[in-house]
Amino acid sequence: MQWRRRRVVVVLLRKLLTCAICVIALMGLLSVRVHVFPSSKASDLTDPYKLPTVTQQHELNFQKLSTEKKWTQELTPPHLSKEQAPPHLFKAPLSSHKLDGAIGNLDFEKLWKPPSNRDFVPCLQPSSNYTAPDESRGYLLVHTNGGLNQMRAGICDMVAVARIINATLVVPELDKRSFWQDTSNFSDVFDEDHFIHALANDVKVMKRLPKDMSSAAKVVMHFRSWSGLEYYQDEITSLWEEYQVIRAAKSDSRLANNHLPPDIQKLRCRACYEALRFSPKIEAMGKLLVDRMRSYGPFIALHLRYEKDMLAFSGCTHGLSDVEAEELKTIRENTAYWKIKDINATEQRSKGYCPLTPKEVGIFLTGLGYPSNTPIYIAAGEIYGGDTHMDDLRSRYPILMSKEKLASVEELEPFSNHASQMAALDYIVSVESDVFIPSYSGNMARAVEGHRRFLGHRKTISPDRKALVRLFDKIEIRLLQEGRKVSNRVIEMHKKLQGSPRRRRGPVSGTKGTDRFRSEEAFYVNPLPDCLCKRVSQNADASITISMR
Repeated sequence: MQWRRRRVVVVLLRKLLTCAICVIALMGLLSVRVHVFPSSKASDLTDPYKLPTVTQQHELNFQKLSTEKKWTQELTPPHLSKEQAPPHLFKAPLSSHKLDGAIGNLDFEKLWKPPSNRDFVPCLQPSSNYTAPDESRGYLLVHTNGGLNQMRAGICDMVAVARIINATLVVPELDKRSFWQDTSNFSDVFDEDHFIHALANDVKVMKRLPKDMSSAAKVVMHFRSWSGLEYYQDEITSLWEEYQVIRAAKSDSRLANNHLPPDIQKLRCRACYEALRFSPKIEAMGKLLVDRMRSYGPFIALHLRYEKDMLAFSGCTHGLSDVEAEELKTIRENTAYWKIKDINATEQRSKGYCPLTPKEVGIFLTGLGYPSNTPIYIAAGEIYGGDTHMDDLRSRYPILMSKEKLASVEELEPFSNHASQMAALDYIVSVESDVFIPSYSGNMARAVEGHRRFLGHRKTISPDRKALVRLFDKIEIRLLQEGRKVSNRVIEMHKKLQGSPRRRRGPVSGTKGTDRFRSEEAFYVNPLPDCLCKRVSQNADASITISMR
């Protein structure tokens, strides 16, 4: 009997001990604080579009973009019914001061705050010696070449050239024979009337060559690349003695980046950032895309240059199959105006000449500390290989948006099948994004970077591809493992690559001839010192700006 009582006592003690342990464990769990989702229920990120948006961003003393107004009247894209739309569009946004990354908490400020603009502001007013355009000596016709942003830069340069040679500029003809075979006219992409009126005090611009000039003496010229004032004032201006119409066969890189008169440099900026505005329908659609993207909270615009034309042109095949590599080689060989045919893909990549792959972009963003719920706008055409190559990036960052996802087929129909117009939509979203990251330093990346610098040095992170490739390769062969150590290295190597103010870089030391000009930082990548001046406060009520030339 006594033995049975002892057994009952032991059983009771065991149960009491078990209960005590459970209570202690439960108290420990309840004491844990959740930083990312302060609500009682954490968001379910299995939905690829779910995001707790950050309402406190309006409280932060950051530089605000011109389109900061939230898309409050139409949260759901019109092509999605309430039943079809992602559920996050109908829920009140959750607040968060910090975003939880793979390596721990990084302050919201560190991820999204733009660099200090150091009081640099646009200064585009011409000098007191600047006069209205002189009497025209003839007409300048321009055939632009390349994609949207190559044509944009060329058009702005030709405005300056027309001023230098006293020409009436006929609205430039867009390239219809490039890789993209876009049939768009100038007025389809740009606001033609605004372009003409905005430049009225600089250059006379006409929509078309007058009929009475159809039989006039004409000459087709291939203007010399990166030419200065003397070339146009002497060699080109002398052509007016024999010809009434000069046709520029190409427009890209025909004007020097540096050592031009201040008024000419400011004119280039007025043309680029004030006169050359997109057409009203593109501006409206671009603004709508920005507003819809902002409904997800602060976002990154990722210029993912992983399209067929880029990979074929650059000869970059890392991560591709043999069949894909062969297809790109065939495209390169069959494109007559691409001069270099035989390319060593491994060498290209090791030198940093290749765009980052979607997988590499994912590793890079994680290394910078951006959490998996970061909204990302993909500014690009059709990604080569589609989902096959995007899966690695999407597995890390499921909120990948694009114009095709943000807008309906009907909304995009006016722009579809027109590469320049679709690229213009990406350009607008990229300029207005909280952070812009290009996977390759091509024409669009450079144009967007320059525009963001002009608008107040908005945060633009330029990947150091050469250094990153070495890091990626070590991760691939498991000499390094993703984590705090890799993240610290990625952050350290990009501290000074975030769009902070600096003067435009000159030529690489030791280079000569065209290589010297080619090594310079392009004018439209960085408008400082020509078009940005330092604002110096005199007192509480007034300020002045001083030129940095």
